[in-house]
Amino acid sequence: MTKPSLPDLLHAAVTAVGGVERPGQVTMAEAVAEAIDDDSHLLVQAGTGTGKSLGYLVPALAHGERVVVATATLALQRQLVERDLPRTVEALHPLLRRRPEFAMLKGRSNYLCLHRLHEGVPQDDEDGLFDQFEAAAPTSKLGQDLLRMRDWADETETGDRDDLTPGVSDRAWSQVSVSSRECLGTSKCAYGAECFAEMARERAKLADVVVTNHALLAIDAIEGAPVLPQHEVLIVDEAHELVSRVTGVATGELTPGQVNRAVRRAAKLVDEKAADALQTAAETFERLMELALPGRLEEIPEDLGYALMALRDAARTVITAIGSTRDKSVQDEDAVRKQALAAVESVHAVAERITHGSEYDVVWYERHDRFGASLRVAPLSVSGLLREKLFAERSVVLTSATLKLGGDFNGVGASLGLAPEGSGGEDLPQWKGMDVGSPFDYPKQGILYVARHLAIPGREGSRGDMMDELAELVEAAGGRTLGLFSSMRAAKAAAEELRGRLDNPILLQGEETLGELIKSFAADPETCLFGTLSLWQGVDVPGPGCQLVVMDRIPFPRPDDPLMSARQKAVEEAGGNGFMAVAATHAALLMAQGAGRLVRATGDRGVVAVLDPRLANARYGSYLRASLPDFWYTTDRNQVRRSLAAIDAAAKAEGK
Repeated sequence: MTKPSLPDLLHAAVTAVGGVERPGQVTMAEAVAEAIDDDSHLLVQAGTGTGKSLGYLVPALAHGERVVVATATLALQRQLVERDLPRTVEALHPLLRRRPEFAMLKGRSNYLCLHRLHEGVPQDDEDGLFDQFEAAAPTSKLGQDLLRMRDWADETETGDRDDLTPGVSDRAWSQVSVSSRECLGTSKCAYGAECFAEMARERAKLADVVVTNHALLAIDAIEGAPVLPQHEVLIVDEAHELVSRVTGVATGELTPGQVNRAVRRAAKLVDEKAADALQTAAETFERLMELALPGRLEEIPEDLGYALMALRDAARTVITAIGSTRDKSVQDEDAVRKQALAAVESVHAVAERITHGSEYDVVWYERHDRFGASLRVAPLSVSGLLREKLFAERSVVLTSATLKLGGDFNGVGASLGLAPEGSGGEDLPQWKGMDVGSPFDYPKQGILYVARHLAIPGREGSRGDMMDELAELVEAAGGRTLGLFSSMRAAKAAAEELRGRLDNPILLQGEETLGELIKSFAADPETCLFGTLSLWQGVDVPGPGCQLVVMDRIPFPRPDDPLMSARQKAVEEAGGNGFMAVAATHAALLMAQGAGRLVRATGDRGVVAVLDPRLANARYGSYLRASLPDFWYTTDRNQVRRSLAAIDAAAKAEGK
């Protein structure tokens, strides 16, 4: 029997999900198939509405080797596992003559732990009683959530937190889950045979397609102990997020609270001398942290260096002592021991890493209003790690609606450890970049307006002219506005100001859950939604509910961001342009994502308004504009008000 052609397979899959084939989707599927066959790497930009999930799933399923698909957001993971994969597998089955299996795999703490659910959490003395169900009054929200999870445990097949509806708080979930460090292991655990996390891993081992997240992909690369099953093809969707997710996983943190918890957990398992040494080191560390001022530590101060060495050495002694003692008087000793060990090992690892002082790490203090000070350490760059661990032994396809910045893929490529496209020697992975376009007619559907007449935004202070401009634009649009702000303070100030000036309802991020806010925003065209970072990427409101997207300023990283400024400095010291490589690339990605909120369907019309004249006037403005969808461009404020009013009138005439 002849092998089915890729166009036939794609047609069957698109028909099954009720979609329409797009030229860009066909081009993408062919390029993905070629990369997999050649064992090469592909960066593919596929605009909103291309149907990129099928553009990579169909060639991957047709190839027949095991594929790992890693995504950044929960929404896309669910869409793949609950909608795209079941329908695609069903549609391709008659043509392929086989039914590929698929499975979802996440980190251990995402699954309910039966041991912890039934045996209780080994609690610290300060935190209350041993049995969390007794400790939490059944009338309290926490108590009710715990009782509900106990019932859910009897009926769930996955134990996956995201399958629990309605969801529960992080605090409630932490009572019934464990990290991989705290897990007793299947052989030692009374519930090992029924473990949800282990069952998920077993299903993944048998699957042809494993859907996971960027964080687990990072853990798999960094930890050295494989978490994901062996695979021949890796597809990274929402790939513009990968570097920040990998950086997050590779970041270590020490706080006085975390160190004190480790002390309390270990105290009952080791002799007094070892416990006292750790306690003394913890107290010294806590005193120093009370005086810590936020910012980067280019060199570790002497007193902090001594405190960290004392902490590291005391933690190492405790780890050895915990491993060689048994105490039958401790209830559920294995779990208590494992939790204590996990807490102390975590302290030891970060103290050791900062004391060791790698030139490739950045160390800084951070202060949080609620949680106090923390000491953090992160890699200066993850590009070498990604090049070595991601691209070495498999074909990798990276895709997103925003990968091409300033007109090419080299900026994103460099952050992933790739040499400029077309170059590369023995050790450098060969790759190709491809933009398959978008089904949308951006010049006809959208306008990019830059408020060139406004003052350049300063670091702090009110922007009266910007507020006037914003109010006029929202009024002209009749509401229908998504306001994307560079800080929560700016979003709040704008919401307060416009609530006083306009009759339109203004929703503000943080006043309700994100899901509820987006639902309310989509339901009422006169409503506006203002917020910060998660709105730049997480809002999908097709139709007339969102016809104006406003960015208050170019979202450069804060000048006092220790990691970003260290990365910028490192590029400059190596002879490059640090501002363009780090700050401008960061801003371009966010702006491309933000502008992508406007046109979500073929009938959408509207304006992206940037209230920062630097986008029109500064040297780097053209690079940032080249990273955005190809909207019709203007700096004429009267023209844009007329256009918004016309779009609003047309929507009202259609009764929307």
